[in-house]
Amino acid sequence: MGRARTLAQTYRRFGEADAAGTSPLYERVAVALSESDAALRAIEAAPARVRQPALILAALHNLALAGHAPALAAAYTVADVDAAALAAIDTLLHSTDSVFAIAMRRRIRTDEMRRCAVLYPAIAEAAHRVGASSVGLIDMGCSAGFNLAVDRVRIAYGNGQSLGDLSSPVQLSSSIVGERPIPTRAIPEVVARVGVDRDPIDVTDPDDARWLRACLFPDQVQRATRLDAEMALVASDPPVLLDGDAIEVLPKALARVPAHALPVVITTWALSKFSLESRLRFLHRLDEAATDRPVAWVSAEGVGVAPSIPTLGDRRASGHTIIGVAIFEHAALGAEAVGRCWSRGSMLAWLGEV
Repeated sequence: MGRARTLAQTYRRFGEADAAGTSPLYERVAVALSESDAALRAIEAAPARVRQPALILAALHNLALAGHAPALAAAYTVADVDAAALAAIDTLLHSTDSVFAIAMRRRIRTDEMRRCAVLYPAIAEAAHRVGASSVGLIDMGCSAGFNLAVDRVRIAYGNGQSLGDLSSPVQLSSSIVGERPIPTRAIPEVVARVGVDRDPIDVTDPDDARWLRACLFPDQVQRATRLDAEMALVASDPPVLLDGDAIEVLPKALARVPAHALPVVITTWALSKFSLESRLRFLHRLDEAATDRPVAWVSAEGVGVAPSIPTLGDRRASGHTIIGVAIFEHAALGAEAVGRCWSRGSMLAWLGEV
């Protein structure tokens, strides 16, 4: 009984706190699940790691998108919150095994291209520092590899500047904090796009693409439209995806970059998942790879998370991100904090040279 009450509280809290004001559908569905003894018993029978509301709701959404839960899909389409609540419970109870099978092999994805707004000027800066005429991009913890299309989007900054492909179907924006402008340098030719992840998402695979959509709230129509455009852009020139531990697979990824190009390794909010020992081993891998040519590392990580990147005197867990550029060359490391950003790239303060 105690565990059931806790589970009910978890689902109610998700609805009334996490979904409230963002998704009326999920607010109502989550609360309805918290009030259904049958639904709670079904969820409680699942392994602990898949009981979380976001994952169960995404699995239900996935079934709806796949055409296996027509009543739920219809309720989501017209944003009928009461019908959605009833259909979600019914789908969970009648397709329990299918829901859990999806939840067991998937994890919540929040892929968005917004972070490209901070990566673009940093990658261009890294290439400029070594005089590179071409780059190979390697994204550690790539998920669906959206970062690897950074040069193919248009980014409009709040101060009137724009970078990237001005004719791109994917249009991004970012507010500028402070008075310093963004460097106008362009990213040179990208000759390799390599993503590394323990469970990469291939947007050319219908099941993977559907899962990305399923992770969005059903009533986030604009986000879904934007996601479809982003997936189409990546699918038109898909990256190479390498499955495995990011640090162990890194040498294979670096080998995919032609000898004449600058390898640019990207980490965005990824290193916090690694121990300090593993982060230092990551730096060692980069240093080893810089024996015959320079290697760049562009990072967007929390304060103090990226080893060797200055913290600018900022406190840990301060709520913002440090943007770092590091160049490994001839057994030497040059590392600099070139900016700060907030809300995964929606606000940017450039601190480097212009």
